[in-house]
Amino acid sequence: MATATTYEARDHARAQEGTRAEAMPVVPATDWPSPPCEAGHLVWAETVAGGNYSHRVLARGTELRLTDLRGDACAHLLLYVADRPWERLNAADTVKVQWNAYLGEGSLLLSDQGRVLASVVVDDSGRHDALCGTSTLVRNTERYGNGTPQSASPAGRELFKLAALKNGLEPRDLPPSISFFQGVRAADDGSVNFTGSAGPGARVTLRAEQDLTVLIANVPHPADPRAEYTSTPLEVLAWRAAPTAPGDPLWDATPEGRRAFLHTAEFLTARGLA
Repeated sequence: MATATTYEARDHARAQEGTRAEAMPVVPATDWPSPPCEAGHLVWAETVAGGNYSHRVLARGTELRLTDLRGDACAHLLLYVADRPWERLNAADTVKVQWNAYLGEGSLLLSDQGRVLASVVVDDSGRHDALCGTSTLVRNTERYGNGTPQSASPAGRELFKLAALKNGLEPRDLPPSISFFQGVRAADDGSVNFTGSAGPGARVTLRAEQDLTVLIANVPHPADPRAEYTSTPLEVLAWRAAPTAPGDPLWDATPEGRRAFLHTAEFLTARGLA
C-alpha cells in the first residue's frame, strides 16, 4: 500500500488495526487469548520484546505474572508507591531485613520505609537477582558497542529512564533494581557467579501490597557472560485480586515479614486505604 501522501499514510495506518505482533500490548487486556483468571479481571496483557521496556500503575492487591517465554528473558524491575514515588523499592533492605540475598516464593519486596511493596506468591524459576542491578550505558557500550535505547543493545538503565519519564520521574529517581529469570550466586570470596535461567516457561507471580508504579526493562543480565546481546520476549499479565491479609501464611511466615506487613497495614489504615 502506498504511503506517499497523507491520505495514503492514513489508510495504511488504519489497515493495521487488529494486527497482532509477537511483542506488543493487548488493549483491552481482556482480549488476551488465554487469561489466567476471569477475563474481566485482567488489567494488563503485554509481551515485552527483548531489549525493550514497559510500565504500568497497578492497584493494591493486583497480581502480576511474569513469564520467561523462551528462556532468555530477564525482567529487571523497579517499584514505586503510586502517589508518593519517594517510597520505592530498596534492594538492599529487601535482602538485609529478610536475611536472604536470594529471591523466591515467599520473598517480600520492601521499600526503604520498611513497608511491603509486593510479595512473591508463586515462583517456579528460582533464578533471580537482588545484588547486581541492571546494565548501564557505559558497560553496554564496552561490551556490545552501544547501549543507547534506540540501539540493538540498549542498557537497562537507559530504558528505565524512558519508563520513568513517562511516569513523572527523573533519572535521579532510579535506585538499584532487582531482576527475575537470570540468577546469580555469591561465592565465599565475594565474587558473583552467573547461574543463568531455569529455561523456557518459567513464571513468577507478584502481589501488589500497595498501589504501585511498575517499571520493567527486559534486557540481558549484566553478569551474563555471552558475547552476544541475548534477550528474548517476556510475557506480562496482571489481574485484579486481593492483598495479603492477616491469616495468610505469607503474613506470618517470618517475624521480619510480619513486622513489615503490620507496618504497611498501619500506614494504609491511617490513610483510609485499608
